[in-house]
Amino acid sequence: MYKKILVPLDGSPLAEAVLPHAQALAKSEGAEIVLLSVPVTPNLDYLSRTPGLATQIIEDAERETEAYLKTEVEKLTEEGTKVTSVMREGPIPEMILMVADEVHADVIAMSTHGRSGIQRWLMGSVADRVVHHAHIPVMLIHPN
Repeated sequence: MYKKILVPLDGSPLAEAVLPHAQALAKSEGAEIVLLSVPVTPNLDYLSRTPGLATQIIEDAERETEAYLKTEVEKLTEEGTKVTSVMREGPIPEMILMVADEVHADVIAMSTHGRSGIQRWLMGSVADRVVHHAHIPVMLIHPN
């Protein structure tokens, strides 16, 4: 039923809480996990006067993200999971949905960060946006 499971990660233990669940699903279905990470960079409008600094910040974020994904792929591979990774830049919910289409994912497995109240209103919810716009099933795991 599931051949590809897209797992968005942001480098946090909260996001990684979904990995055991995704691995169990992948094992039971003989599926591949596709890890996705989107490098987070500050609002570059503030750095427009120093383009060299902006470029350096972007490059550093990309290198950190690539290293993080490589480490996660190695861990999962050692545990017997078929896994690949993808890095994209852009708005996170949109990148999750776009990559799900690109890799022909059958399900998106992700953790919620448990925000509520004013924090959720201010920051929004990536999980909410993905659930409401995805054309495939979305498995949400609360990290607790």
